[in-house]
Amino acid sequence: MEARFNLFENEVAVKFVKRLGAASRPIEESSLPHATQELVKLRASQINGCGFCTDMHSKDAAHAGETSVRLNLVAAWREAKVFTEAERAALALTEEGTRISDAHGGVSEETWAQVRKNYDDDEIGALISLVATINAYNRLNVIAGTPAGDYQPGMFG
Repeated sequence: MEARFNLFENEVAVKFVKRLGAASRPIEESSLPHATQELVKLRASQINGCGFCTDMHSKDAAHAGETSVRLNLVAAWREAKVFTEAERAALALTEEGTRISDAHGGVSEETWAQVRKNYDDDEIGALISLVATINAYNRLNVIAGTPAGDYQPGMFG
């Protein structure tokens, strides 16, 4: 499969992606657990049908030590017992924040209460920013038709 538009060879797109990457640095440096960050990126990418990002984040998470059981169950996290209460809250926020137009009020009060219970203000700021950022990356790659399968951990680091 060929990309319909190569984001990595377009000057404007490359500049934008670099700036988006720089904007992501405070999230990466935050106290939000790295494993949670990867689960959030993977779940949003699955929802958005972004093969490139699903490939990337599943491989990055595995490379960082995430288990195949947890990675394989991200799409069915509600039925899985391998995620912590905090991770469940983050995954619920990810789903509701990604599918924002599907719910009349956006993020439910129940989900927000679980996020508040499990994360401090800095972690919540990172979590909200992460959901917004991964959705932007997903949209870039889905619109451009960036193919999945060739990503290797660290190739953009």
